[in-house]
Amino acid sequence: MKKILLSFGMLAVAAFSSAQQDATREVLERLALAARAEQAGLLEELAALGDPYIKDFVGAWRTGEVFSYEVSEDETIALRRVSERYIRVATGESFEVADEEDERLKKIRPSRKLRRALKTITDTIDLSSPDAKTRIEAALKLGLSQNTDYLEVLRKKLEIEEDAKVRLKLEEAINISLLANAPDDAALSAAIERLGELKSLPARDGIAGIQDRAAEAGDEALVETCASAIEKIDAARRTIERWGNLVRGLSTGSVLLIVAFGLAITFGLMGIINMAHGEFIAIGGYTCFVVQNLFADAFGVQSAAYQWFFWTSLPVAFLVAGAVGFGLEKGMFRFLYKRPLESLLATWGLSMIMQQLFRLKFGAANVQVNTPDALIGSLEVGGVALSYTRIFVIAFAGVVVLMTWILLSKTNLGLYIRSVMQNRNMASSLGIPVSRVNSLTFAFGCGLAALAGAALSQIGNVGPTMGQAYIVDSFMVVVVGGVGNLLGAGLSALGIGTVDQFLQPYWGPVMGKIIVYFAIILFLQWKPGGLFPTKSRSMDD
Repeated sequence: MKKILLSFGMLAVAAFSSAQQDATREVLERLALAARAEQAGLLEELAALGDPYIKDFVGAWRTGEVFSYEVSEDETIALRRVSERYIRVATGESFEVADEEDERLKKIRPSRKLRRALKTITDTIDLSSPDAKTRIEAALKLGLSQNTDYLEVLRKKLEIEEDAKVRLKLEEAINISLLANAPDDAALSAAIERLGELKSLPARDGIAGIQDRAAEAGDEALVETCASAIEKIDAARRTIERWGNLVRGLSTGSVLLIVAFGLAITFGLMGIINMAHGEFIAIGGYTCFVVQNLFADAFGVQSAAYQWFFWTSLPVAFLVAGAVGFGLEKGMFRFLYKRPLESLLATWGLSMIMQQLFRLKFGAANVQVNTPDALIGSLEVGGVALSYTRIFVIAFAGVVVLMTWILLSKTNLGLYIRSVMQNRNMASSLGIPVSRVNSLTFAFGCGLAALAGAALSQIGNVGPTMGQAYIVDSFMVVVVGGVGNLLGAGLSALGIGTVDQFLQPYWGPVMGKIIVYFAIILFLQWKPGGLFPTKSRSMDD
C-alpha cells in the first residue's frame, strides 16, 4: 500500500512540475514578444511561477539565443536556439527553420530595463522553491547583498510565506537589508532592535559598524540600541559555540571510547601495552577506502548501490582487523603476557612495520573516503547545526557499547573473559580454554579499533599515521577509567574528549591537551587506580 501511495505521489509531483513548466514557457514566449506596456504584468506573473527553468531561458536570452519567427501575418512565435537547432519557447518542441537568413527570423534583444527586471526575478527565484531550506538560504543571501531591488521582493514573500522558520529568516533578511537602506533613523533603530531579538549572527558586523559611526556622530541612543543588540547576538553565539563544542567533544570522546574499549579489554586480560593499537584504527580506515573502490568499480559512483559502501565496510573492517589481530596474538603477543616493558618495545616496532606496509600499499599521502548521502548535511536545533556525521559517530559508539556489554554479560565467551581477567590461573584450573579466550579477546579488541577507524574516516583523514593521534589519549582513558573496567573507560573517554574540545577554543589544540594531561596526572595522584580500580582475588592474596 505504501509503495502504491508513493508511486501516486511521485506521479502527482511530476504532473505538477510539467504543468508548471508549461505555464512558464507560455509566459516566457508572451514576454519575449510583448510590447513594453505589457511587460510589467507578465513579469509579475513570471515571478509568481518560480520555475527554475526561468534562469536557463534568461541566460539564453542574454546571449542572443532567442528569436521571433513570423509564421504568418497573424501569428508570430518565439524560438530558442539550442545546439544548432530551434525549439519553440511555448512548447519546448523542435521547430524547423528552413534558412537562418530567412527574413522572418529576427533576434529579440531585451531592453536594459527588462534585463534588470529579469535579473531580479532570477536572483530571487529560489524564494519560491518548494524546499524550505533553499528558501532560507536564498533569503539570507539576498538580505546580505543589501540590494534595494530585493527588499520589496522579500517583503512580498514574507506576506505569503507559511513556514514559520522561513518567515523568521525572511524577516531577518529584510532587517539586514535595512541596515544599509533604512529610510530614517527610527527605521534603522527598529531594524537593529529586531535583529538583536532574532539573534542574527550575520548582522553582527554590520551592527558593530553602525555603532562605531553612531559613536563618532555622538548619537548615544543609537549606540545603546546597537550595544543591546550586539550583546544578545554574542550571548546566542556563545551558546551555539558551547553546544557545538559539546557535540564535537562527544563525537571525539565516542571515537576514544571505541578505541579504549579494545585497549581496556586486552590490557586488562593480557597485561600488554599495545603501541600498535593505533594501526588497527588505520586498518579500519583503509578497509573503508578499499570497499569504496570495489563498489565504485562494480556499480559506478552514481548508482544507488554505491551508497551502501560505507555500511558494508563496517562489518568488513571489524572482520579484517579481527583476523589480523587473531594471527598476531598467535604468532607474537602470546609470548608477551604480563611483560609490559617487552611488550612496549615489541609493539612499538610492530607499529612502525605496519605504518610502512600502509605506505607501500596505499602511498604516504592520505586517501579520500567519501561520505554517503545519508550522512551529508546537518540537523539544526535551536540555531546549532549538528553534523549528521558526528551524530552518527555518537550513535555508533552507543551501539558498540551495547554490543560489547551484551558480549561480556550475556554470553559464555564474556563469562570466560571476565574470569580470566580476574584470575588467570584459577580460570585455567576450572577448564576454561585460556589460550583460545586470549586469541578471541585480542581479535575482538582489534576489531573495535577498526570500527573506530571506519567512523573516523567520516570526520578526519585516512592515512598511515591516523591512529597515532588517538593512541596516547586512549591509554589515558584506560588508566583514568581503571584498567580493564569498561564503565570507567566509557566515562573517562567522554569526559576527556569533551573537556579537550571545550579547552581548545580558548587555549589552542596543543595547550588544551597539555592542560588535560596535567589534570589527569593530578587525578592519578589522588586515585592511582583510576575511577574504578581493578579488584581480584589474586590481589587480595
